Amino acid sequence: MKRIFGSALILALVSVPALAASNSQSVTFPDTVKVAGSQLSAGEYKVSWTGNDANAQVTISKKGMTPVTLQAKVVDQKHDHNGVTTNAEGGANVLQVIQLSRVSLVIEGAQVAGQ
Repeated sequence: MKRIFGSALILALVSVPALAASNSQSVTFPDTVKVAGSQLSAGEYKVSWTGNDANAQVTISKKGMTPVTLQAKVVDQKHDHNGVTTNAEGGANVLQVIQLSRVSLVIEGAQVAGQ
């Protein structure tokens, strides 16, 4: 009985990180974008988030850079490909929405048409 309980406990502990990782995908920024006061150069980034509501915490990271963390609203939407929506403000492309395969992450404070 102890052996079964121990095996079940180990399985549960190993499964938790796997579930947490499901809220993580890659996206490519085709141009430099401004987000949360930081300039992110064009390239591929890892986007991860916690929460599935209007107060999700999003982290954008890339090897060799300090991660950028911000608030966003998670909207369940299916997309054919990952991408971003930006808005030109003051000569800079400001990140508005990150579109991933099954969700859109609407950046806090973004004014997005149709929402």
